[in-house]
Amino acid sequence: MTPREPLARVGRLLPRSGRAALGVLTPADRPGDAFEESWRGSLKRRVLIMVGLLAVWAAVLEARFINLQVFQHQFLLNEAEDRQQRSLPERAKRGEIVDRNGQILAYSVDADTVVAVPKEIKKPARTAAALCAAFGDCTPAEQTVLASRLSEDKAFMYVRRQIAPDVAARVAALKLGGIGLRAETKRFYPKKELAAHLLGFVNTDNAGIGGVEFTYNKTIKGSDGVSLVQVDARGRSIQSRVQRPSTPGDTVELTIDEYVQYIAERELAAGVEKANAKGGAAVVMDPQTGEILAEASYPTFNPNSPQQVASDDDRKNRAIQDIYEPGSTFKIVTASAAFEEGVFKVDDIIDTNPGVITFPGRKPIREDKGHNYGALSFEDVIVKSSNVGAIKIGLRVGAERMERYVRRFGFGQTIGADLKGESRGQLTPLAQLNDSSLASMSMGYQVGVTPLQMVTAASVVANGGTLYQPHVVRATVHNGVRHAIAPTPIRRAINDTTAATLTTIMEQVVERGTGRLAKIDGYQVAGKTGTAAKIVNGRYSTTEYNVSFVGFVPSRHPRLAILVLVDTPRGVPPYGGTVAAPIFKNIAEAALRQLGVPRTINPVPPLLITAAATAMNAPVVNAPVAPIVTDARGESLVPDVRGLSAREALRILGRAGLSTRVSGDGVVATQSPEAGAPLERGGYISLQLKRFGAGQ
Repeated sequence: MTPREPLARVGRLLPRSGRAALGVLTPADRPGDAFEESWRGSLKRRVLIMVGLLAVWAAVLEARFINLQVFQHQFLLNEAEDRQQRSLPERAKRGEIVDRNGQILAYSVDADTVVAVPKEIKKPARTAAALCAAFGDCTPAEQTVLASRLSEDKAFMYVRRQIAPDVAARVAALKLGGIGLRAETKRFYPKKELAAHLLGFVNTDNAGIGGVEFTYNKTIKGSDGVSLVQVDARGRSIQSRVQRPSTPGDTVELTIDEYVQYIAERELAAGVEKANAKGGAAVVMDPQTGEILAEASYPTFNPNSPQQVASDDDRKNRAIQDIYEPGSTFKIVTASAAFEEGVFKVDDIIDTNPGVITFPGRKPIREDKGHNYGALSFEDVIVKSSNVGAIKIGLRVGAERMERYVRRFGFGQTIGADLKGESRGQLTPLAQLNDSSLASMSMGYQVGVTPLQMVTAASVVANGGTLYQPHVVRATVHNGVRHAIAPTPIRRAINDTTAATLTTIMEQVVERGTGRLAKIDGYQVAGKTGTAAKIVNGRYSTTEYNVSFVGFVPSRHPRLAILVLVDTPRGVPPYGGTVAAPIFKNIAEAALRQLGVPRTINPVPPLLITAAATAMNAPVVNAPVAPIVTDARGESLVPDVRGLSAREALRILGRAGLSTRVSGDGVVATQSPEAGAPLERGGYISLQLKRFGAGQ
């Protein structure tokens, strides 16, 4: 008996209503087959629909999984890495630029840069406002632009490069999501304006702009690396590591002498200001090697902030970019061609009467100030700077030979080895050199030159006839190894006899001619003045001139070749002899002292000894001032300068061909190398100065 049978038996005894109340159904109470079929079919359809929907959902889900895991796997992996780990450039530190004595002229310092991950920034406008408040110098327009940039769909962007430390501290204190600080390097020029045109500067990406920074950018900049930065969900850096380290750039050693450069800039600026001129340039060169010891241009600028306060004219390197008609300084080329081709001798007489010469189709060419020098020797044509005499010399030389010697001296071409932006100058083509054009060229007109070209040409005469390539880089230092750059002779321009004859003539220019204001006490100077009218509105001006002086000193054993150019002096007599020659003198006089070059006029006679000097335990105080040059068994030895003043020691060592490094004050106490060591001309000697009391 089933559990329900007793209940069924009881139910049969009850009426229908009672059975229904007890939930007991009899066969008569059950629904029919139609009813069964109706609800079963409906339920079946619902179940099938549900199963179908579940199947479709499962298929879609599976398809999505396949798409994500198979087809978009790499994309999603990269996206995850991009959000969690970012690859950022690791900027290399630029190499230093130093002068010939190792004095630093340019180096890199650490600086913070504000960077952003715009994808992680939720409220760009608010973030931009906070950053501008920290910067303290945003305009409303700049803030709007910043907010727009922070709204872009980018993974990385620079906000502000190389900011000051106090600004970096304010930005860090904000703790903004998607904003961070990165360490970079910033170029710094500790001497400010010193050698600014020569050095150039860099942009915010540390790429060289102008000067040595640009020319040697690949050498100086080094190789950038890569660093990986891990960030949290808010875009904040939590860990970083260097994937590929950066390689610092090489050090570049210049031929420039820091002190000589300072002298040249100081005296040029003073001379330009005194003459109320537009500007000027000065170049100091070693005529024996082509090394540039100083290259000054005025006005100048501060390379630490070149585009904020400097104009294009301030940043222009006049020494290599300005093209000017040289005037009478060019007569040394005319004279060289005449001597070299045997057309004239130094004592030949040239008739300059009546002080004027004419050519068809142009105004008569006159001597300056209406002079009529009459019959002049070849030497006096140059000494007195006779235009008529120079023209007659040029006409005798002829167009073909004259043009050939002009090019021999390096005009009409770029000759600097490492001076990008150098102008070629301007030359009249040989086919157009008629008598009128040749006359102009002979006296320094109708030819465009740069100051660098002109001082290089003078160096040809100074060194005995060789044209050296001017250069400003002396060596590069890579991984601690110094790689010297040797001087480069380009060609033999003239022979030594011609050079010696011209030197004598140029000495007379300074001694009794137009360059008397270039005289230097104790030194023999060779030089030439130049004055040339400028072309204004297509015509030669009667009020604007380029005035110059070029020369070398000491004239018989030249250590320095110097050119000074002054653009448009006003309020003073506009002549090379009155404006440029005094600047030449001031630069040369101070530079000779700095380099320890001994006097050539009434020099102190050297004392020769035949034995090597022996070392002494203590310096000799108040020793007699006498130059000492040791020479034993035919070998040159380092002189003993202990006990001498710094000035006398520099003079003696300069005569011996040594450069010096001095520390301390007083008299020379010790020297290295010691006295009696083999003498290496061109080498260095270190001097330690001390003061000694009465009991010492």
